[in-house]
Amino acid sequence: MPVRFLTEEQQQRYGRYPGEPTELQLDRYFHLDDLDRQLIAVRRGDHNRLGFALQLGTVRFLGTFLSNPLAVPPAVVNYLAQQLDIADISTLSSYRERPQTHREHAGVIQQHYGYRDFSHQPEHWRFVRWLYGRAWVGTEGPSVLFDLATAQLLEQKILLPGVSVLERLVATVRERVSQRVWQRLSRLPNAEQCRQLEALLKVDADARTTVLDQLRRSPTRRSAPALVAALHRLRRIRDIGVSDLIFPKVPPSRIKMLSRAAFTSRAQTIERMSQPRRIATLLAFAQDVEASAQDDALA
Repeated sequence: MPVRFLTEEQQQRYGRYPGEPTELQLDRYFHLDDLDRQLIAVRRGDHNRLGFALQLGTVRFLGTFLSNPLAVPPAVVNYLAQQLDIADISTLSSYRERPQTHREHAGVIQQHYGYRDFSHQPEHWRFVRWLYGRAWVGTEGPSVLFDLATAQLLEQKILLPGVSVLERLVATVRERVSQRVWQRLSRLPNAEQCRQLEALLKVDADARTTVLDQLRRSPTRRSAPALVAALHRLRRIRDIGVSDLIFPKVPPSRIKMLSRAAFTSRAQTIERMSQPRRIATLLAFAQDVEASAQDDALA
């Protein structure tokens, strides 16, 4: 199971400022309301007040606390300093001198604003359930699902885990979803139907190509020979004997993905798949081809 799918750029961007926030983002994530100001006001010294505000704005914007709380764009510092009437932002350098203060401030922010660690229950279980449901019905690739998961954590006020932790979880959930789909579909055909499906991968001696390749091609023009070819294609796919199978509760998007894989993968690649995956892929292909062949015959 491939676990690493993020590019180096995506890994570097995760949980960090990608650049200067826009004015809209500054107003949304870094504006200080009355509660914010009350918590900030009790901090001693301008450097602590501004540092606390930076950590608060950062966790709202990124969904995590930075190991270096001062690793923020200058626009963020200036925006918060103006709200706190701090004219000399050079005092902020003193904030980095006591890491214990950073941790104390982060703890206060977590407590007052309801942020939870990634492993905290039941939030973690709910997040994994959401991720599984999204992977079950969606067709997003792993990188897109990773970005959606990051946004969901931010919305639910769950602090981002390490990039490899979330990457591994996304890969694991996608694999579990795929295994579930393969198992459900592969149990539908009986032994003879499975044999007929796998015969699609064999080379037809007359045509010198696999049956799979032949069935992939639909008529490209309307003519009497094309109609005959469409009817022949429909008969061949129906001869497999899986037309009457009732598919279980598997999202159509998942079946379509399997069929697309059969249309684009080499027969040898499909042949090397695990038995449940191979049967599920060929079954989805047969259903898809039969529907299109029927349309071609009626056109």
